[in-house]
Formats: sequence, C-alpha cells, structure tokens
Amino acid sequence: MKLASLKAGRDGQLVVVSRDLTRAADASAVAPTLREALDDWAAAEPRLQEIANSLEAGRIAHLSFDPKKCASPLPRSFGWADGSAYVNHVALVRKSRGVEVPATFWTDPLMYRGASDEFIGPCDPIRAGDTAWGIDLEAEVAVVVTDVPQGAKPADTASAIKLLMLVNDVSLRNLIPGELNKGFGFLQSKGQTAFSPVAVTPDELGPAFDGKKVLLPLLSQINGKPFGWPNAGVDMTFDFPTLIAHAVKTRPLMGGAIVGSGTVSNRDADGGPGKPVPEGVGYSCIAEIRTVETILHGAPKTPFLNFGDRVRIEMNDAQGRSIFGAIDQEVVRA
Repeated sequence: MKLASLKAGRDGQLVVVSRDLTRAADASAVAPTLREALDDWAAAEPRLQEIANSLEAGRIAHLSFDPKKCASPLPRSFGWADGSAYVNHVALVRKSRGVEVPATFWTDPLMYRGASDEFIGPCDPIRAGDTAWGIDLEAEVAVVVTDVPQGAKPADTASAIKLLMLVNDVSLRNLIPGELNKGFGFLQSKGQTAFSPVAVTPDELGPAFDGKKVLLPLLSQINGKPFGWPNAGVDMTFDFPTLIAHAVKTRPLMGGAIVGSGTVSNRDADGGPGKPVPEGVGYSCIAEIRTVETILHGAPKTPFLNFGDRVRIEMNDAQGRSIFGAIDQEVVRA
C-alpha cells in the first residue's frame, strides 16, 4: 500500500496511491490525514488496504497522481529523530579532519532530534539565505512507527515499523562546526526536511525489506547527472530496529514518529573510501565526496549546491520501477 498527503491545511489530505504512482483515491472516509490514521493504525490499515485493492482493480473513483501537489506524507510529526547508521560516512568526515573515530561509534548510534513542526513537500524548493552556508543534500531512508514504549529492545521494535519513506535531510555544512562547538547540537545548520511523495507499507518492498534494512540502491542526481547509487542495505552498522530502540531508551515514541537512517554510504569494494560514479557507487551527500577529495588530494574540489541547482532522490525496485516517487527539489534564495 502506498499513501500520500495532498497539500491541504497543515496536515494534508490523505490519499491512497496506485502501485505505479499514476492514480490516487480519496481516503478521507478512513481518516482525513495520515497523522490521524496512525493514531489508530490497527483500525485504519485494513480499511486503507481495501481502498488500495479497489484502486488497483479499477473499482473506485480516482484522480491523476501529481507529486507536485503533494505535501510530505506527514506534513508534521510528533517526532523526527535522525540517526547516522552508516559509520563509514562518519569515519570519512572525521578522517578528513585528522580525527579518529571513537570505538563507541561502532556500538552506540549517533542520533539527533530534528525539527518536525513543518516538513516540506517532495517537490518544494530548498530555501537558503546564502550559498556560503554550504548547502548540501543528504539522501536517506526513514521509517514511520506506531507507539513504541520506553526501553523497548531491537527484537521488540521491528513490529512497530508501519511505513517507509525516502528523505532529503538538507544540511548547511558551513554552519555545522560553529553549532557543534557550542556543545548543544544542530539547529540553524539544518534546513527543512523533505520526504518522498509516498510512504509505503513494508510489504510493498517485498524481499528488498527484511524487517531491518532496505536492500536496494538509493539513487541521487544533481542537475540531472547521477551522483550516487549506494545500496541502503550495505554497510548499515545500525539497522532500523536498533535505531528505534536507541531512540526509546529514556522515553517512548508516539505513533507517527519518524526515525531516519542518516546518509546512506558504502565503502568501495576494496574497503577504502567510495569512488564517484561511474567508477564506484558514488555518494548520498556532497560532504562525503569532499572528504574523499581531501583525503586523496589534500583539498576538496566539488562545490556545495548553488541557487538554481536541482536535486533528485529516488529508489527503484528490481524491475526499475520507482517505489516512493522522487524527491525533486531546486535550490532557491530564501
């Protein structure tokens, strides 16, 4: 089942989307918004599945599906926690600064609590006040959960995963060091987060989702040119049940909370830093290619995003069909 929120009010209008992403059916008879559906997912899910089945069979009224009319599947959420599950990414960034990775980074996930009061739509622009901020994409995968109690262990959290999405967790790289030096985490150095046009139930991924990881390449383009296709299931040090358990160590998560994987990153086949496409699988953020350039050549050469640049993030199934639709954003001056 695939779900989306058309732009309407603060929380959007819930629709069920066909598997081929061409048609959508109104789901307001079940719940006006996805947030409300998640409040009682046990009751809403089978009714939404009925709509999905009718849509696939052509038995229900529908409209053409246009991602440009979409808000985020959850235009706002009660929680957004983003991990850094691919320690390869963290290790590269630290190595470029000549800093070793603490041993605990391989056993204790990094995670920050992001702003969740207003996500932007998959085709909404990335707004920034100055290119000197170091505007960067971060292509990720995220899960949406139902209620998860405090102290739940990874073995207990997998069943809470009800939906999956793609993410562009925009970072303003040149603002990050100053904020982190204050010792109090991100705020100004994170732009508004965008999610894929649709959120999908785990069964839509079939064997590509094993309940813990998504075993497919995550495709990124900048200005129409391939930038990365690392596999989201490879080099993921902390899987989603582990990330969720980390998030609930000291407090619960409420239904509709979102947990992100962090920037998808693969090592090269020889175990070294990844290579740019087409020699390698590329990257999911510009910061990573810049760190590789620094390690190999002493200085970065790839610029961060500029006004007018366009970013596209997508994931295809084994037959080459888009699963979530594409995040497709232009960088504009705020």
